[in-house]
Amino acid sequence: MRLATSRRCCDMRIIAGDWRGARLAELGRGDARAHLRPTPDRVRESLFSMLAGGRFGDPLTGARVLDLFAGTGALGLEALSRGADRATFIENGRIALGLLRDNIARLGAEPRTAILPRDATRPGPGTPHDLVFLDPPYGKGLGEAALSTAQAQGWIAPGALIVWEEAGPVTPPGGLSALESRRFGKTTISLLRA
Repeated sequence: MRLATSRRCCDMRIIAGDWRGARLAELGRGDARAHLRPTPDRVRESLFSMLAGGRFGDPLTGARVLDLFAGTGALGLEALSRGADRATFIENGRIALGLLRDNIARLGAEPRTAILPRDATRPGPGTPHDLVFLDPPYGKGLGEAALSTAQAQGWIAPGALIVWEEAGPVTPPGGLSALESRRFGKTTISLLRA
């Protein structure tokens, strides 16, 4: 999750569920943190309302969640708060990994999480996940590469729901079908089905 900002980005919190209202680690000043772009609370709230609305079944309860380009982990942690069983976070940025570890510790979520400090486009072999969050740096083609590799290496279960955050509409890689797309300011969220 990436953004260019030189100011404190936002007060991030868990929107609903078991950890409702819990504050997450905040972005600070400095160039090292300038590349993070966490999904704003209002966009996360809209996204999870879509997921909980029933049109896509019940993608959260008991889900195994994969958070690619995890950044601060806000999406995967929100899913855990709302009933997902486990979450795997893949991120390779040093600052992002620090914030991610801090957020998991703040919530006491260590027993239900795994952090893999890897490039999301080359995660290595994995186990199937039911719900996948994908928030790559915008406009660089990394989302397509990460999804194709995750599919080929066993990370995505048949029938999995994929939530892809990007600057505009996306073209799903082979084996994935587009369900719906919604625009939130400069962000487009596309839902795909494996």
